[in-house]
Amino acid sequence: MAAQFQFVMRSGPTPGATFSLEGDQLTIGRDSSSGVAINDAEISRKHARLTFQGGKYVIEDLGSTNGTFVNGQRLVSAVVLKSGDVVSFGEQIVLMYESLSSDPGETMISARKNPQRPVPAPAPAPSPAPAPTPAPQQYYSPPIAASGAKKTNMTPIFIGAGVLVLICLCAGALWYIDSNFLWCTFFPFISGCK
Repeated sequence: MAAQFQFVMRSGPTPGATFSLEGDQLTIGRDSSSGVAINDAEISRKHARLTFQGGKYVIEDLGSTNGTFVNGQRLVSAVVLKSGDVVSFGEQIVLMYESLSSDPGETMISARKNPQRPVPAPAPAPSPAPAPTPAPQQYYSPPIAASGAKKTNMTPIFIGAGVLVLICLCAGALWYIDSNFLWCTFFPFISGCK
């Protein structure tokens, strides 16, 4: 049976690589035994699972460290994938989910062979009705300052600012002591102070 679905890597260790999706259950992870093996530090050994249900793949995160995202939303429960969905693992690994065959629910029309009556030309297709709004899926979106922005660790900045303030205070105190000739008052152990 030929694969009907695939992932195409948009960014990560091998951009442009395709992963054919075959089977009822596939694991995505760094482990080489995974159905979709991606050798990158952002991927957990067993990062996510794909399950084939009702002609579609459902993806769920397996408690990975860096998270699994579908169209930018972090997964908190299983989600049915649609062709064109963008699936991300961590911040750098981005895959496009694609369907390789036509819609399995699509209706095929065939003309019957009837010598008594010609087959009429098909009527022009009516303009499509607006698609019904799908039920919202549960996602968790962590607060991010800007899309794709890396988080900045502020601790070194605060430590550096604290050290700079301390140096300025010490320099100011020594300047005050020196300009007012108070060395012996503050430092009586200096030789020459009596």
